[in-house]
Amino acid sequence: MSLVRRAVPEDAREVLRLRQVMLDSVSGGGDAGAWHEGSLPALRARLAEPAGTFAAFVVNHPERPGVLAALAAGTVEYRIGRESNPHGTVGYLFSVATDPGTRRRGYSRACVDGLLAWFRERGARQVQLTASAEARPLYEALGFRPKPDPLMELRL
Repeated sequence: MSLVRRAVPEDAREVLRLRQVMLDSVSGGGDAGAWHEGSLPALRARLAEPAGTFAAFVVNHPERPGVLAALAAGTVEYRIGRESNPHGTVGYLFSVATDPGTRRRGYSRACVDGLLAWFRERGARQVQLTASAEARPLYEALGFRPKPDPLMELRL
């Protein structure tokens, strides 16, 4: 039996905890209590939509029941097609995290593999992500390649 499973609404608090682990590793931390409670209802609703455009794949902690060891989340979105992706279906991979006590066991890679299979099932022919320096070797081993990114952002 596979260690990886799709997250369900009951996993929402643990998904947020692991997302915080990821955020802390790239930005030095923040006030988790201030946003976790506000995020729970929407996350639970998204996790309850098996045919939705969002999915999270997780591995249970091997020694702590009710705790997650790893997470990979993503969405499938439509963009107007182009030569390399005529159907315009794009996967976005984000929030890949491993509980600090369970690192180097292949859990994050297993979660990413599960999410990549989910993307394929939904017709995504390309997957995009933003990688930290620490995570870059994992993504390169999976076949991801860097590209020049003219990404800009506006906060509303």
